[in-house]
Amino acid sequence: MEKKPFVTLEKLQEITETYPTPFHLYDERGIRENARRLKEAFAWNPGFKEYFAVKATPNPFILKILKEYGFGTDCSSMTELMMSDACGFSGHDIMFSSNETPPEEFAFCAKLGGIINLDDITHIECVEKTLGYIPETISCRYNPGGVFQMSNGIMDNPGDAKYGMTPEQITEAFRILKAKGAKRFGIHAFLASNTVTNEYYPMLAKVLFETAVKLKEETGAHIAFINLSGGIGIPYRPDQEPNDIMAIGEGVRQVYEEVLVPAGMGDVALFTELGRYMLGPYGCLVTKAIHEKHIHKEYIGVDACAVNLMRPAMYGAYHHITVMGKEDQPCDHKYDVVGSLCENNDKFAVDRMLPRIDRGDLLVLHDTGAHGFSMGYNYNGKLRSAELLLHEDGSVELIRRAETPKDYFATFDFCHVMDKYL
Repeated sequence: MEKKPFVTLEKLQEITETYPTPFHLYDERGIRENARRLKEAFAWNPGFKEYFAVKATPNPFILKILKEYGFGTDCSSMTELMMSDACGFSGHDIMFSSNETPPEEFAFCAKLGGIINLDDITHIECVEKTLGYIPETISCRYNPGGVFQMSNGIMDNPGDAKYGMTPEQITEAFRILKAKGAKRFGIHAFLASNTVTNEYYPMLAKVLFETAVKLKEETGAHIAFINLSGGIGIPYRPDQEPNDIMAIGEGVRQVYEEVLVPAGMGDVALFTELGRYMLGPYGCLVTKAIHEKHIHKEYIGVDACAVNLMRPAMYGAYHHITVMGKEDQPCDHKYDVVGSLCENNDKFAVDRMLPRIDRGDLLVLHDTGAHGFSMGYNYNGKLRSAELLLHEDGSVELIRRAETPKDYFATFDFCHVMDKYL
């Protein structure tokens, strides 16, 4: 699959006249088209709802676009709950899937009317003590343990994951919750990350559907929804084929008809919590080449660094790079493309074959729309960049300004040593 930027060099040159690099840029048209595709793929399930994983791209402008399509939010912290509330999400439009959760966050979710997704059986006591009751609608996170395998090999190792309850624990949790007044139950599981295969969701669905049937039979609980969570990935590399969401939706439908319908559970609603799939391909990091270095290797220094995109440094993750205006030139130069942090893993690319890069060239790092800006930090006193939204009509809107030194020093509000700089 050829990787092409969703923005032209001419448009970027126009944007950089107002907004200096580096910045994250999002494609409104792509986001909206993808939201429509997801809804179409699961339209066969009347209760289907996507709870967008806020952690992937925590920006109110993005959340409001997705809200137009009836999506909810999947939150994992107090501030994500606050952002959802501020954007008009309320009640069962909010799913709170946290772990090692402070009691006050359970309380705030309950105040908003959101659905609490319990990560552990011991959290039942915490929720009851905090709220004074058990919500009538509640969800439990499931971890079957072991290794999750598919036809194309080992996908992930749930047995080493800190999340969810064992099969025995979730059964006991349902019994306890039911005795304490819960009436509508949900099941949630996340067994593999960033899968680029149409098989993952149907296989995950089979695991959860069979578990749901067993839980209903053993506890008598009314299972109202099953949350397939995230895990549908994107093709970061050009040689990867993208997932076919229509095929995925059809695969889940077939398993639904095979497992749930015969068990008298044909009214169960399906939920998803897609972050990377929803936003990943529709964001990019735009940076400028500012230095070149010729030592034991050839280096191109850019004005972005790992604080703007942490995934390559943290995971060794691949992000495709387009040198804007040189798309048709041969990739006959081997570079490490690096940032300015005092860390040798601050590299966006290692031994990457690219066209000749000159100082001043604009580089687009693809697929940063999810877990890009949101994983940023301030090491070395670096400041996080702006976020911009490219609208369908070609206009550009600043949806988060770049940080300033004043932002960085703001928490030193107990002294005035930095006043001369602010």
